[in-house]
This record gives sequence, structure tokens and C-alpha cells, in this order.
Amino acid sequence: MEYASQELHPRWVKTLAGSARICVVRTWRDPEVIKRLLTTPATWAVVGLSANETRTAYGIGQYLRDQLGMSIVPVNLRGEDALGEQGYRRLADIPASVQVVDCFVNSQRVGAVVDQAIAEKDRLGIKAVWLQLGVIDEAAAERAHAAGLDVVMNTCPAMEAPSY
Repeated sequence: MEYASQELHPRWVKTLAGSARICVVRTWRDPEVIKRLLTTPATWAVVGLSANETRTAYGIGQYLRDQLGMSIVPVNLRGEDALGEQGYRRLADIPASVQVVDCFVNSQRVGAVVDQAIAEKDRLGIKAVWLQLGVIDEAAAERAHAAGLDVVMNTCPAMEAPSY
């Protein structure tokens, strides 16, 4: 496979060759970033985590806490508590430090969550945004990256963690 630029590492891009042009697309799944996020103790704001035990966010929030040793902060529209943790309506309502924002909202809504993370990054100490499996917004990922945040998109911590 040919790469459009030597500056872009093969793990971070896919190259799609056309008849007259080459298009470079980021995959937002840098193994070093994923490893660091999954192996460094941190507080994760899990956006979409509520008391609803049937939702994927509930199981992954529990996995982050119980299997990976992360602290979790539920963020949901009602501000309800989950997994024994105080819940909040928005990232702006969280009073303490958060290093990772894990997004369990649909692709059409995730841009607003990423923009909240960018706005609160200095106050909360946010270092990364993680868009869950199936949550894809290239423009939001680019904004987060431009703001200095690490970005992981379209994968799940529970799928990635066994590799590390």
C-alpha cells in the first residue's frame, strides 16, 4: 500500500487510491493513544451513562471501573446517578477533574459533546475524547485534535483492552 505522505504513520491512516488522486483518511485509532488511555489510571466522564442497566454505556462504564480501575462520572440528560456515582447533565456541571470523555451518543449529537469537551478541557483537565463503536464524526474529531486532545473513534475500550 502506498502512503500519500511520509509524515502520516500507516497505523493512523488508510490510503484510498483513485484514478487521478489519493485521499488520506485518518482512522483515529492510534495504538499508542489507546494503550495509554486504557492503562493509565484516570477519571472518565461517560456521556450517555445512566441508571438504565440495559444500555451498553452501563456495561462499559462498569467495565472501565471494575476491570480497568478507572474512576467514572456519569453524564446524561437527566443528570441521574449510575453505578453508585453522582451523575451530571453536562460536562460543564462536573466539579472535579476528568481526563477522558467517553461518548455514547449518536453520531449526529456527538459533535456537541466534543465541543463541550473542548470548552471544558482546561478547567477539567480533559486530555482525550473517545467516540464509541459506531459513533463517527470526522469534523468533531478534527476539532478535538486541533484543540490538542487525543481522539479515539469508532471502537470500544472493552474491545481494545485485551490487546494491552
